[in-house]
Amino acid sequence: MKILKRTSILLLFVLLAFGILYFNKIKKVYQAIHLFDEDKIVNNFLNMDEFTSHKVVEKSANPFIFPKGKTIELPKSFEYDGQTFQTKKYLDSSATTGLLVLQNDQLVFEEYYLGHQQDNQHISWSVAKSFVSAMLGIAYDRGLIKNLDSKIDEYLPELKGSGYEGVKIKDILQMSSGVKFNEDYFDQFSDINRYGRTFAWGASQNNFATTLVNEKPPGTYNHYVSIDTHVIGMLLVKITGQSITDFMKENLWDKIGGEFDAYWLNDDTGMEMALGGLNVCLRDYAKLGTLFLHKGNWQGNQIVSEEWVKMSTTPDAPHLIPGKNNPNSAHDMGYGFQWWIPEGNEGEFLARGIYNQFIYINPTTQTVIVKNSANRNFRDGENPYGMIHTVMELFRDIAHQNQKLEQPVEEIE
Repeated sequence: MKILKRTSILLLFVLLAFGILYFNKIKKVYQAIHLFDEDKIVNNFLNMDEFTSHKVVEKSANPFIFPKGKTIELPKSFEYDGQTFQTKKYLDSSATTGLLVLQNDQLVFEEYYLGHQQDNQHISWSVAKSFVSAMLGIAYDRGLIKNLDSKIDEYLPELKGSGYEGVKIKDILQMSSGVKFNEDYFDQFSDINRYGRTFAWGASQNNFATTLVNEKPPGTYNHYVSIDTHVIGMLLVKITGQSITDFMKENLWDKIGGEFDAYWLNDDTGMEMALGGLNVCLRDYAKLGTLFLHKGNWQGNQIVSEEWVKMSTTPDAPHLIPGKNNPNSAHDMGYGFQWWIPEGNEGEFLARGIYNQFIYINPTTQTVIVKNSANRNFRDGENPYGMIHTVMELFRDIAHQNQKLEQPVEEIE
């Protein structure tokens, strides 16, 4: 009995010591598990810096302010798949926290909801992927990558022996790495949720990437693998010798006049969550859309080459072409370099993240639309209030309803 008692006391002390030592990590994992709870999701998406380590991208010393055009009214209703949606009800039901519309480079609509504020950063989720792609494009333009057909392990030898060994950089950019990965956010044991728990614990994302294995021949099938973007982030750090945060500040944020601070979530090694950890204010999301609308040119300065923008927004292989019946794609939208391309003839493309984060660009109507959301309907694949194609019809109605606008009349205060 004395031995049992001593063992119990020792075990209790071990558990207490473990709890004290790893309290913050345990807390972060708990928060990650409950990040999308319906009663917390809106607040969480607006305050991600409270949950984990992060790095600040400081606002530009010369912030760009979009000129203000005549304020538009949103369409009262729109249609998708034979069903009519009331716009206000749709925005409410999809838990919109911010909506901004630019047309002809004028700010014509900007509204915030559910506690979102103009200077409040909102989590991007996979919209961050398009920022990372743009930064890689800047590095590519400078000749820091020999060729996009180069194998990734030529630059990152630590990936030898993983599913990424022998995979071309271009195939990784186009979500065609062939790496096996379950991206189901609603499967507790999926790869993406396993990744999320390890990130919350602070473990190395780079090490996580080395654990993945190959499933299909690279460059033959479009399958969304978020870790592909992390590998692109690893490449960016390697070839530039800078963190993603520092490179973004110097080569993108200052160039496009970031009006507010942004921040990246990072693991305990200091590596940013390249696949979705960027937090940005609504107006500054619109600046990436504007940059790509103008083929990489910002106020007369070529920030990203026109060639990179074209490659980024043009599906160039059969498995990347949009369409519901593409046998070589898991998606009905097309894909470029971390940008989505819908069916249509207006050159549209978009960045998108889970729970309905969007930067939508329509070159034909000179429109950029940003939507931040905490859309609980995202969990229900059959719910039209959570479907990508529903919001696409709203964006298209907005783009076409308000094409003829007056010239800028005043600057935003």
